[in-house]
Amino acid sequence: MDSQQMPLLIAVLAALVDLAIRIAAIIVIPRNRKPTAAMAWLLALFLIPFGILFFLLLGSSKLPKKRMEKQAEINRSIADSVAGMDLTDGRTEWPDWFASVVTLNTGLGAVPLVGGNTAHLIGDYRASIAAMTAEIDAATTFVHVQYYIVSLDDTTKDFFAAMEAAVKRGVTVRLLADHIASIRTVGHAATFAELDRIGVMWSFMLPVQPFKGKYQRPDLRNHRKIVVVDGRVGFMGSQNLIDRSYLSAKNLKRGLQWQELVVRVTGPAVSGMNAVFLSDWYSETDEKLLDERVPAAAVPRDTSPEALECQVVPSGPGFEGENNLRLFLASLYTAQKRIIITSPYFVPDEAMMYAITSSCQRGLEVQLFVSEIGDQGPVYHAQRSYYGALLQAGVRIWLYPAPYILHAKHLSIDEDVAVIGSSNMDIRSFSLDLEVSLLVRGASFVAQMREVEEGYRTLSRELTLADWNREPGRATALDGLARLTSALQ
Repeated sequence: MDSQQMPLLIAVLAALVDLAIRIAAIIVIPRNRKPTAAMAWLLALFLIPFGILFFLLLGSSKLPKKRMEKQAEINRSIADSVAGMDLTDGRTEWPDWFASVVTLNTGLGAVPLVGGNTAHLIGDYRASIAAMTAEIDAATTFVHVQYYIVSLDDTTKDFFAAMEAAVKRGVTVRLLADHIASIRTVGHAATFAELDRIGVMWSFMLPVQPFKGKYQRPDLRNHRKIVVVDGRVGFMGSQNLIDRSYLSAKNLKRGLQWQELVVRVTGPAVSGMNAVFLSDWYSETDEKLLDERVPAAAVPRDTSPEALECQVVPSGPGFEGENNLRLFLASLYTAQKRIIITSPYFVPDEAMMYAITSSCQRGLEVQLFVSEIGDQGPVYHAQRSYYGALLQAGVRIWLYPAPYILHAKHLSIDEDVAVIGSSNMDIRSFSLDLEVSLLVRGASFVAQMREVEEGYRTLSRELTLADWNREPGRATALDGLARLTSALQ
């Protein structure tokens, strides 16, 4: 072959391969994906050099088959353990729509609704850690700790000391930490060395360690935050086990501080929180902790008129459906008077935008609390891209002031239903992260949440449509671009 023809042949072959990849992408990528996600992936593949490698690395939003099978096994075990049991108290007092939401959640996540609980909100960062530390100091049997981020620092040192003291008393202490998130923190090596030293049994969640035979899509993360002590008391919410600034150089330079909300729970609902921890422990270690299962029926119940009905709702790529998104949508569509949303990263999909704007059109009061500033540029700008449509629909948007990042994640419906947990209202939390939420029915609990929301409102400034219309075009253009890339999943 003529040496001058070789470059032409290579170019023709490359063009044919490129065309074949593009045709295959149009067939394969839209399959079982939302249209927005499929379109974003196709644009990325067509416009980004070596986009196919990007897709092969991040294109699957499901966990490995073995883990999916474990989750199904866990769900069957939970369902079998409560078969035939009625653990609720006030069915006759439920709103008409509430039973259908409970049925939805039970079908998705297996954990039933249970009555006889107490739940108290803690909005002070150090106070929440102090409350958990005090419970660990009183532990007699086991302590289960699960966080997206775990770090030993001045803020958390007493928590670590309490775990050490518990181990010395003969209490079994187990800890789960997300691999990628925790090893990115300052001093992470010292953190896990300390866990080894004090005798805590621990494991990374979703480790990305290909040389150890442990690998999955690196941006599928376990974002849950749970602490359970003896099966009698549990904590969950938005807060990680780390200093309020996360001690990163960029946060310290900007003076950023995280504002969180944690709920302390007693009663049968703690059994569901414990079940989520045990399922993740089994998924990561292959160890079934049968002796540390606490049946909901065996947990002491609150019999006062203020007792709450609660349901733990796990979600994430280990499940077939987007459990948290379905919970949020069902709650939004069934609300009758008022919806108040707090989310640090608010990047809704089309279904959620329709649910929120339709609620305004139905005459409901809808409010959204978000941060005035962002700690993650792309997500912050994607979030801003929705403000115009929300304001036009009638949503009142409150901007929590700098230098604080309002990281709390909760939703209140009317005067007697609320949701709190680890889940943001964004595409990442719906499809890519393992999350856990707590559905609570009880006017006394919603009253607590109303006090928290009023505290936010007092500190925040309201963003009006007139304010938004004065935003410069270059800023809104960047918002739109970030919105497009947010659909990659």
